[in-house]
Amino acid sequence: MGLAGLAGLWIRGYRRARRVDRDNPPIGRFVDVDGVRLHYIERGTGTPVVLLHGNGAAVEDFTSAGLVDLLARGHRVVAIDRPGFGYSDRPRDRSWTAETQAELLERAFAQLGVDRPVVVGHSWGALVALALAARARTDLRGLVLIAGYYYPVRRADVAMVAPLALPIVGDAARAVLGPLIGRMAARWLVAKAFAPNAIPGRFSREFPIALSVRPSALRACAEETALMIPAAAALQNSYRRLALPVTILAGAEDHLVETERHAVRLHRDVPHSRLHVFAGVGHMLHHFVPEHVAAAVESMSRGAPI
Repeated sequence: MGLAGLAGLWIRGYRRARRVDRDNPPIGRFVDVDGVRLHYIERGTGTPVVLLHGNGAAVEDFTSAGLVDLLARGHRVVAIDRPGFGYSDRPRDRSWTAETQAELLERAFAQLGVDRPVVVGHSWGALVALALAARARTDLRGLVLIAGYYYPVRRADVAMVAPLALPIVGDAARAVLGPLIGRMAARWLVAKAFAPNAIPGRFSREFPIALSVRPSALRACAEETALMIPAAAALQNSYRRLALPVTILAGAEDHLVETERHAVRLHRDVPHSRLHVFAGVGHMLHHFVPEHVAAAVESMSRGAPI
């Protein structure tokens, strides 16, 4: 395909993305941090709680799980679209490692007046939460980690998805994949993430799948898939030095992350941790046991894990 063809694909992809944006307006507000525009929602008052979603998701993952409403009864809840997802920017002037995202979020906390929050991280968001905790300057009340990938275990999806992050070739591929198979692939991945359970009706109604298959979001997904193994490798030596309470939640039937090789091992490595493994649920356990997430946050706000 020539340059004219690639340009045409890019333009069509850009126009489709603009239509998706118009059909799915932001539900929150924006803050500009270090040249990055971050989209976030804020609910409630009290001890601050920050929610960090996983790869391919957005703040609507937490709202559709009922977790934001549940936590907002007694806390100031701030859920942030991580760079490249939802309506947050992901500039190409830096590599968006877990540490880079943690530094950005640290500055966002300062601008938003978020002081000593409990940080709840799901999946890739759990890696960012751990990177925040590893930063000497970040003062946190504690971590609630849900269905995280914590150790550099090989994954087949890296080789398949990572090429979509490449400039030019990846850009063209995403422009084609978005309209042709993006939605189909996204729905298959969502079904696998929720397995062995059915996809909840509220998630289907409220989560904007169309935002997740825009070319920019597909690039963010591909980059985070490629960065997952090195991110875990970079962080794993810091786990034993964590000096804050950590609650680890995992689904016994997780089809995306092996609970024994990640959650159970992390519990052994983190001195101040508690582990809860829930039978009959998988990677999206916060949709099925939100009250347990809320209980962990309540305990963290009082200074100790459950």
